[in-house]
Amino acid sequence: MNRLATAASPYLRQHADNPVDWFEWGDEAFDRARAADKPIFLSVGYSACHWCHVMAHESFEDRDVAQRLNADFVSIKVDREERPDVDAVYMTAVQALTGRGGWPMSVFLTPDGQPFFGGTYWPRDDRGGMPGFLRVLASVADLWRTQRDRVDAAGQQLSERLQAVSASPDGSRPANGAAMATAAERIVAQWDRHEGGFGNAPKFPQAMVLDFLLAYAQRTGDDDALAAATHTLTAMARGGIYDHVGGGFARYATDRRWLVPHFEKMLYDNALLLRTYTHAAQVTSDPRYRRVADETVAWLLDDMADATGGFTSALDADSEGQEGKFYVWSHDDFVAALDDINVDPGRWAARLGVTRRGNVNDPHGHIPAGSSVLHEAEAIGDDALAERAAVRAQLAKVRSGRVPPDLDDKVLVSWNALAFGALATAGAALGRPGWIVAAERTAQFVADTMVDGEGRLWHRWTADHGAGIPAFAEDVAFLAQALIDLYEADHDQRWLSWAAELAADADARFRDPQDGTYFTTADDGEQLIARPRELLDNATPSASSAMVDVHLRLAALTGEQDHHDRATQTITTLSEIAVRMPSAFGALLTAIERWLGPSTEVAVVGPSSPARDALVGVYRQRWRPRAVLAVGTPDAADPVPLLRDRPLRDGRATAYVCRHFVCEQPVTSPDALHAQLAGGGGGEAAS
Repeated sequence: MNRLATAASPYLRQHADNPVDWFEWGDEAFDRARAADKPIFLSVGYSACHWCHVMAHESFEDRDVAQRLNADFVSIKVDREERPDVDAVYMTAVQALTGRGGWPMSVFLTPDGQPFFGGTYWPRDDRGGMPGFLRVLASVADLWRTQRDRVDAAGQQLSERLQAVSASPDGSRPANGAAMATAAERIVAQWDRHEGGFGNAPKFPQAMVLDFLLAYAQRTGDDDALAAATHTLTAMARGGIYDHVGGGFARYATDRRWLVPHFEKMLYDNALLLRTYTHAAQVTSDPRYRRVADETVAWLLDDMADATGGFTSALDADSEGQEGKFYVWSHDDFVAALDDINVDPGRWAARLGVTRRGNVNDPHGHIPAGSSVLHEAEAIGDDALAERAAVRAQLAKVRSGRVPPDLDDKVLVSWNALAFGALATAGAALGRPGWIVAAERTAQFVADTMVDGEGRLWHRWTADHGAGIPAFAEDVAFLAQALIDLYEADHDQRWLSWAAELAADADARFRDPQDGTYFTTADDGEQLIARPRELLDNATPSASSAMVDVHLRLAALTGEQDHHDRATQTITTLSEIAVRMPSAFGALLTAIERWLGPSTEVAVVGPSSPARDALVGVYRQRWRPRAVLAVGTPDAADPVPLLRDRPLRDGRATAYVCRHFVCEQPVTSPDALHAQLAGGGGGEAAS
C-alpha cells in the first residue's frame, strides 16, 4: 500500500499513485523492515528536481520495478527540503561510497538505518555505461540474502565514518587580514575571465561567494575581487539562467556561458541573489543591478508569495513532461508574440538570442527541439529600456497562456527567513518601502503560525496540514538573521528582541560548546545514525555561518561581549578550513569580514521626520558590511542599548557614529554624517 496520498509534502504526493509501496520516513517503515527482515530502499529528492522526475517516470511508475521493490525492500520516500537532516546524513554516505552526490539520491539501508550501498540516478535498464535500476535491485537483494555478514560490516563501517565526519572540525586559528587575502586570491584564481563565474560547467550563482568578494573589495580596494564579482553578476543577468520575461533565476547553468539552465526556480537562490544584487547596486551604482533586484522581487511577490503571508518553496523545471517548456521559445512563436505591439520582432529576436534553429542542444532530448532560451545576446542600451519593458510585458502575457510548472507550496521557515530578510535589506537600500511591508507580513506570518506554545519554531507549514516538523538549526539561525535585517529596515524593536531570543535558543539546543559550531538537529531532536553538523555554505549558508553574523550584529547593537565571544569561537574553529576551501564558506568569510572590522555602530535618534529619514538615507547609500544601524526616539521605554543616552542635539534628529562603542561628535546634517562614515571604515572606500 502506498502511504503518500496524505503526506504534507507536495513532492511525496507526486508519488502517491506509484505502484511502489512507499512509506514516509518514520517508525512504521523501520518497524516493518525489522519485522520482515528486509533492507530499506531510501529515495530522497525534491519537487523541482528534473532528474527526480525522470527516475520516477522510468522506474517508480513501472510495474516491474515496483514489483521488485515491493517484494524485496521496504521503500521510503523523503523530501530533502522537509528533512535536511536525513538528506545530510545519507548524502554524506553516498559521497563516501561513490565520490559524488546529487538528487535523486538512492540509498540502501539495514533495518537499523545503516547505509551499505547507494548512488543517485539510475535508468531503469542498463544505458550508457550505467547499470539499470532493475539490475541494481536484483544485485542488492541477492547480496542481502547471501552475504549478510558483508552487508552488516559495510553498514557498520560506513556508519562509523559518518559519525567521524560529524565530529568537531580540527581548527584553532583565528582569522586575520592576510588569511582573507588568501581566501580572496583563491576564489579569484578560479574566475572565468571570459564568461564570468568560477570554474567550468555546470555553473552555480554562488551568491555568498560574490557577497564576500564585494565585502572584501570594500575593505581593501582590491580591483580583481570587485571585477570578479561584478563580471559574474552581469554575466548571470544577461544569461539564460535569468528569466528575462518573468524575473528570477534558475538553479544553475549547464554550460560555461550561463545560457542553458536547469529550469527549476528556488526560493532560496532568489533570496540570496536579491541580497547580492542589492549590495552590488550599492557598491557600484550600476542601474542593471537595481533592475535585476526590481524584477526578482516582482517575481517573488507575484509567483511565490502565499496568500497567508509566507513564501512557497519552488517552481518545477518541467511542465507538460518537458524540461523548460514553459520558458523557451521557437522563433515563430516569439515573432508572433510581438506582432501585436509596436516593436520590430526580428530586432528583439536578435537582442534576446532567438534563432530559427534554436540555441539549445540537449543531448537528453528533454528540452523541445528548435527552442531558444532567452538571453541578452546583444547589449540593450538605456534607449531601448522602455521597449524592453513592453516586450517583457507582451511575452509574459503570451506565456501566461502556457501550462505552468508545478509549484511546491510548502512554506519553510529557513527559506522564508532568507526571503524576507533580503526583502527588508533591498527595500531599505533601494528605497522601496513596499518591500519592507512585505517582509513584515512574512515575519508576522512566521510568528503567528510557525511557533508552538512553548515558543519553539516549526520547520514546515502547508495550508492543508498546518505547521509541523521541529525546527532545524538553519530555521532558528536564518530567522534570527532576518529579524535583525528587518529591525534595521523598519526600526521595530520587537524584531530585535525576538532575534536575541532565537540566538539564545540556537546556542542552548544546537551549539557545540566545545568548538562553537552548530548541529543540524537540536539536542532533544530525533536521533539519526549520526548527528550532522552545519559547517559548509552550500546552496544556503550554514547555520554556523549565519550564527556568527547574528552574534556579531547583536554584539554591536547591544554591547554584550558574550555575543562577540561566541562568534569568535566559531570563527577560530572554522577559519582555517574556510581559507583553504573558500568557495564552500562564502557566508562565513563575509561574516569574518564583519568580525575583522573596523566595526561601525550608527545610532540615529529623533521622532520620525524627514530630517531623521535624511540621516538614515545617508547610511543606506552604501553597503556597509561591517556596520549596524539603530534608529529610534530618545524617550523609548526600553531602547536598544545602542540608542541609550543619545540625546537630540539642539532638538533636531541626531546621528551618532561609533566604532567599538567609542563615538564621534553627534551630527545633525546629512553632509556631516557622510563625512564621518567616509572617514572611518563605514564602507565608502571602494566603488
